[in-house]
Amino acid sequence: MNHEELYARACRVIPGGVDSPVRAFNAVGGTPVFVASGKGARLTLADGREVIDCCCSWGAMILGHADPGIVEAVARAAAKGTTFGIATPAEAELAERLVAKIPFVDKVRLVNSGTEAVMTAIRLARGVTGRDLIVKCEGCYHGHSDGLLVAAGSGAMTAGDGTQPASAGIPAPIARETLVVPYNDAEALAAALAAHPGRVAAVILEPVAGNMGCVPPRPGYLRAAQEAAHAAGALLICDEVINAWRFRLGLWSEAAGIAPDIVTMGKVIGGGFPLAAVGAPAAVMDALAPTGRVYQAGTLSGNPVAVAAAIATLDRLEADPPYARLEAMASAIAQGVDAAAARHGVPLRVQRHATIFTPFATDRLPIADLAGAKACDAALYARFFHGMLARGVYLEPSQFEVNFVSAAHTQADVAHIVQAAEDTLAAL
Repeated sequence: MNHEELYARACRVIPGGVDSPVRAFNAVGGTPVFVASGKGARLTLADGREVIDCCCSWGAMILGHADPGIVEAVARAAAKGTTFGIATPAEAELAERLVAKIPFVDKVRLVNSGTEAVMTAIRLARGVTGRDLIVKCEGCYHGHSDGLLVAAGSGAMTAGDGTQPASAGIPAPIARETLVVPYNDAEALAAALAAHPGRVAAVILEPVAGNMGCVPPRPGYLRAAQEAAHAAGALLICDEVINAWRFRLGLWSEAAGIAPDIVTMGKVIGGGFPLAAVGAPAAVMDALAPTGRVYQAGTLSGNPVAVAAAIATLDRLEADPPYARLEAMASAIAQGVDAAAARHGVPLRVQRHATIFTPFATDRLPIADLAGAKACDAALYARFFHGMLARGVYLEPSQFEVNFVSAAHTQADVAHIVQAAEDTLAAL
């Protein structure tokens, strides 16, 4: 069955034919693709075509698809039972492994998704501080909980003025509890905090933004954000759902020289399964139920199959850290695409941070905030995306996302990606 037929079938029973909006190709147009299987760095699409995958399940598949070690660990766990709703020894083991790599985290709570981790972090910050307001950055996406869909990134990208949520169904009073400032602007953050003295519970941001495209922090920005939050009596929440274990064994905030009060982790640490975590010092985490009055629960939290995948993933990353090789491959892709774009006079340049990258349809880098990202040529990016897909490379279907390489990618894959870009840009 071809993609058009599959999409028509899905649209009859699923809103928009997809279970997550960005899969619908709204940002690039055309019929979304359907995947039959994945192995290593490649996907076999439902129509039989094989493509190199630079999406990697939005960053989760750092070891590639159907990694034999992960599959074996999952099979062993599933054979013992897929869910109990009762604590298991492996949950404590995984929590110990996470805490051991983060010097400013004493305890973690396992949850099922990045959205749930951030939702818990926000409630925890409000419970600990006794305050209501949250400050977030334009273009940073922290999941689809009500208060954080104001000026959100990723599939919720909005052209609003920052006072309206990117979704219907969110009451205005809830939206007003979220203040919005530009990313990479410490002065605007300090001004927002000063304008609401004693009312802000937390500042939340991505240490390296990945939901308006790859937007790294300016030098000194993260430290200035932490200092501004603490000066106002607010907590700093670093949303590392994408960042954690993506650039190093642990969190990027530590490498950046800051110690956030609460952190969230997801994607990589789940090993391809629905698993995320929120962590903080014990004094903060013990405010969660059952020891404290901040309630959070989940039937499938700490699911034994997901935990087995997570532990197996950490085992592999610690035994043979892939980060230097991942960064080298991402750098080679970025340099190759940039050189091809320059040769063919196409205003498209790659912005990269370590192992992640975004081809922005512009000849003006760096992109430092949402305004810069939105100024890029969306139509040109759409043509580039489809050209690459036709040449066997699946990029993120929006320039407001980031692309990834995995440990399963090879130098031959990198060469294929660069040649596909050369041919696509020549055609453009």
